[in-house]
Amino acid sequence: MEFSDINSRGLVLVGCGRMGGAMLRGWLANGIAPEAVTVIDPNARPELADKGVHVNEAPPADPAVLVLAVKPQMMGDVLHGMNVGPDTLVVSVAAGVTLATYGSAFPDAPVVRAMPNTPAAIGRGITALIGNDATAAEDLDRAEALMSVVGEVVRLQNEAQMDAVTGLSGSGPAYVFHMIEALTEAGVAQGLSANIALQLARATVAGAGALAMADDTPPASLREAVTSPNGTTAAGLEVLMDRNTGLPPLIGRTVAAAADRSRELGK
Repeated sequence: MEFSDINSRGLVLVGCGRMGGAMLRGWLANGIAPEAVTVIDPNARPELADKGVHVNEAPPADPAVLVLAVKPQMMGDVLHGMNVGPDTLVVSVAAGVTLATYGSAFPDAPVVRAMPNTPAAIGRGITALIGNDATAAEDLDRAEALMSVVGEVVRLQNEAQMDAVTGLSGSGPAYVFHMIEALTEAGVAQGLSANIALQLARATVAGAGALAMADDTPPASLREAVTSPNGTTAAGLEVLMDRNTGLPPLIGRTVAAAADRSRELGK
């Protein structure tokens, strides 16, 4: 997508931590001029200014885009101090903060909620988008272009789905990291050294994920292709796929707990 409007009117990024920084790197690598960007963050890295980015300066009065990348607990203070122009698109990546909350702060402004995840740091994230009633098709297109620099983008049908996204893909990387921890511990328990067990666990999770992304075959079919009747994988899956004590009910409870917390944050 063409970023000429952003380059002429400016983009304001509030919060430049891991996610904000990942987005900023992607934008600068994909055609947004450094001098068009104003970063508001007391902890912003000084070298950003060396690249031409405006750091903690007064933002333009009518930027093309305002991106809010702060923790949800900080959003109240941020919204109280920000102004947007009549044609400014507001994009937020804060979990749980609702479109209604942004609507109160920015009446009549197009607002898009976005939920990326931490693999965005290496350009392998996935982001879900939903806009408010003031959001036009071109606003969603612009938000998708901005978020696509850090990975895939999907669009939701309604805002209620954002809590499920938060529980699944937003929090999901932590579940996978914990699976690597658990696989490592299991390998050590079976006699491997900690270093070798960790290397095997990391490579197995990363390789299986890459295969699932590269192959259109359904995950169930990929699983079945690895599983010989009465073999070692079948023995392991008998435990993992138990309907009462296995992974499916555990993951169900895990995603539900995270989604419920997202709903609580939005109240």
